[in-house]
Amino acid sequence: ANKVTMKIGASLAGVEQMQIDGSVQFDGVGGLSDHISSLKEMVIFPLLYPEIFERLKIEPPRGCLFYGPPGTGKTLVARALANECSQGDRRVAFFMRKGAECLTKWIGESERQLRLLFEQAYQMRPSIIFFDEIDALAPVRSDKQDQIHSSIVGTLLTLMDGLASRGEVVRKLRANYNAKVCFQARKEIFKIHTRDWNPKLSDDLLEELAEECAGYCGADIKALCAETGLCALRHRYPQLYESRERLQINMDSIKIKANDFSMAMQKTVPAAQRAVPSPGRALSAISKPLLENTLGRILQTLQRVFPHAELALKKDQQQGITTTSTCLKICQSKNFDEESPSISEEKPFHKMPDHKKAEFRTLNRYVCPHYGSIFKMARNPRDQPTSYRPRFLLIEEPGSGQASDLAAAVIHSLEKFPIYALDTPTLFASTSPDERCIQLMREAQRTAPSIIYVPQIPLWWETVGPTLKSVFTRLLQSIPRFTPVLLLATSDVQHRDLPEEIKSLFSNEYEEVFKIPRPTCTERRHFFEDLVMEQAAQPPALKSNT
Repeated sequence: ANKVTMKIGASLAGVEQMQIDGSVQFDGVGGLSDHISSLKEMVIFPLLYPEIFERLKIEPPRGCLFYGPPGTGKTLVARALANECSQGDRRVAFFMRKGAECLTKWIGESERQLRLLFEQAYQMRPSIIFFDEIDALAPVRSDKQDQIHSSIVGTLLTLMDGLASRGEVVRKLRANYNAKVCFQARKEIFKIHTRDWNPKLSDDLLEELAEECAGYCGADIKALCAETGLCALRHRYPQLYESRERLQINMDSIKIKANDFSMAMQKTVPAAQRAVPSPGRALSAISKPLLENTLGRILQTLQRVFPHAELALKKDQQQGITTTSTCLKICQSKNFDEESPSISEEKPFHKMPDHKKAEFRTLNRYVCPHYGSIFKMARNPRDQPTSYRPRFLLIEEPGSGQASDLAAAVIHSLEKFPIYALDTPTLFASTSPDERCIQLMREAQRTAPSIIYVPQIPLWWETVGPTLKSVFTRLLQSIPRFTPVLLLATSDVQHRDLPEEIKSLFSNEYEEVFKIPRPTCTERRHFFEDLVMEQAAQPPALKSNT
């Protein structure tokens, strides 16, 4: 059978199976546990246990689509999936194609290559077809694209949807968003990339690195760890860079320290900040004594206006949605097989006593989205927070410059949520600011809970034209009332002096307007104590003679 398969495969010119890198597995992917669980359910389980899906009449997804910023692990997860599917005696053919590689100058050749690829995958099933950067192959279908791309998109959709059932051929199509990594995910990624270091990093240092590297994606953290190792090497053996011959070195003498990470961070620019800098940043060490208490009061007020902020401020908590592993642990610990009612017709449903009805009213029955086990949970509003058109305006005194620092610190604290900045450079960098505003606000609504950030909204309102003002207000009104999309803005104009259109967006009665106070005498004293007594009094650092 293998010879026949190889013979058939050889007849399909230009279609070859990709060699899988065995070193990449799911345990080497950090911060994407939910994505990995979903992949197992819709790719691995149907291949391993097809009888279960056939018995329960469950049709697996036809594929999965990974989308997100560069460096968030889309290709890495795909490679790990291919390796996980080929364990022991089980082998899964893995075909990987770059979107641009399928485009040729010959008319009809691209469509032919796609048909050969799907035919080869079907003959060598079970198999996985992975399109990397598929947007280059199949852009959005519209009247603006040429006939060539339209034909390629049509052929690709026909091949993907033309099969009667998925069978054992998986196309990566189902939507799976790879967002920027949160605090806990960054800590996990640091653990993965430093697990072979000797000595291992302390937990305190890992937490400090995860805190300082807000906005870093998985690829950025990997590059940072590599640069840190090089910094330690430069510090210990600077003579390596001057010699042309191979020198004998003692690997045990190369010790990585915290200052090596500091030097590496100065040389590493996160991918998210190369094109557009992130608006979120922590308070600087020099401004902390002045603004730290005010930031705490802002976050407390914001949690009342935008209850979802409480979920983001808890670093121990992962996403607000219960993950597969959490559901499994709860289901196993509670032994729901004995307590949950049966849906079988063989066992009659007994009438519930009155005292049980009273108990049931005070509890909420929750259906596990992954395993279907029904169990009882306390009805706590914090488990499912509700936000009614959350708006928050930071008002500063003219010329104080505190609002920009505090707004950036708020965004840094809510880093789990996607941030969409509607500042004038972002809007007017596009040929059509109106379309750019529509795109960003619709994306914010789709990825809710999210934050729309408008710095210095009075100046913004004067700069943009009447059309953009109308589009902005109309889009805000069109967002459903209970959709958790926070409008965060700053202003150096008092609320009573703002234009009526802006004033109507923020209500004083519902704590949506926060007036930033001046630093108190105690805060100013702490600022000067640290500046004069600590920083200025320190002796200059001694030069090392290493």
